[in-house]
Amino acid sequence: MQQRQIGPFTVGSIGLGCMNLCHAYGGPVSKEHAEKILLGALDLGVTFFDTATLYGFGASEVLVGDILSKHRNKFTLASKCGVQGVDKNGDGVLVRVIDGRPQTLKKTCEDSLRRLKTDVIDLYYLHRWDKKVPIEESVGALSDLVKEGKIQTIGLSEVSSSTLRKAHAVHPITALQTEYSLWTRNPEIELLKVCKELGITFVAFSPVGRGFLTGTLRTVSGLGEKDIRKTMPRFAPDNYEQNLKLLNAYENFAKSRDLTPSQVALGWLLSKDDSIIPIPGTQDLDHLRENCAAHNISFSDSEMTELDKLINRHNVIGHRYNEQARSEVDTEDFV
Repeated sequence: MQQRQIGPFTVGSIGLGCMNLCHAYGGPVSKEHAEKILLGALDLGVTFFDTATLYGFGASEVLVGDILSKHRNKFTLASKCGVQGVDKNGDGVLVRVIDGRPQTLKKTCEDSLRRLKTDVIDLYYLHRWDKKVPIEESVGALSDLVKEGKIQTIGLSEVSSSTLRKAHAVHPITALQTEYSLWTRNPEIELLKVCKELGITFVAFSPVGRGFLTGTLRTVSGLGEKDIRKTMPRFAPDNYEQNLKLLNAYENFAKSRDLTPSQVALGWLLSKDDSIIPIPGTQDLDHLRENCAAHNISFSDSEMTELDKLINRHNVIGHRYNEQARSEVDTEDFV
């Protein structure tokens, strides 16, 4: 696989997001199936694995630790803190809580190290900025973890360029992660420019548009009750019906270049800049192979212009997040 740089680490140009092994879209997979995906990714040249405390309230970290710990020297490991499950009522039912207090982040790291079966996490993100806590305090706690040798580098997720600058002034930020794809262009407002200026790698999650850019999700009627897309305005039935009209020309572009729609989406990101690393996730081994095969795609300027016209912020209907989710992130938004 083609290689890219993320701070001090050299990794494959396409990573693996480990969220949907147990969280967000469908039901959790069995450990046996997770093993096929994680080890399959390693065999295909993936050397950057991304998980989080939030995913399955620790279940994703457990899978990554149980399956990949014996191969720890072969890959760069990223996880996240700042959002976790909390038993608020003492009834064993965990609820999602954003908590960026230093003592919470340090405790979360200890728990992550145990679940991941490792002595050190290569890249540790603040998953969400807790707006009740100054970003300098949260990043200061992560800086302490670097000094203690428990994490090697620090990342941020879903923050604005101004917050990124404040954090970077406390401790060098290695990576900034947020949603980016043909149909989610928010990073183009400011973040990409600031990341480039500060030498920060941009990690793109949901690079195939949460399934839209695969061309396989032709209806949202079958989404499960716990599928997070049911809360997203652009996946609302009326909006999605309108968005589907964008796929015909997009799929024709893919066919004309003998690529799949997913590969076009990944190739578009890889062609944007060599400081961008997409981390698609999947429960399907064939889809994993398809994604990894996109590692060396490079589009010409004219092809990039054509793609930008086909799917962009002006013709996608609906916001990427509902009001609740929008209140929890700090990223720039289009007016």
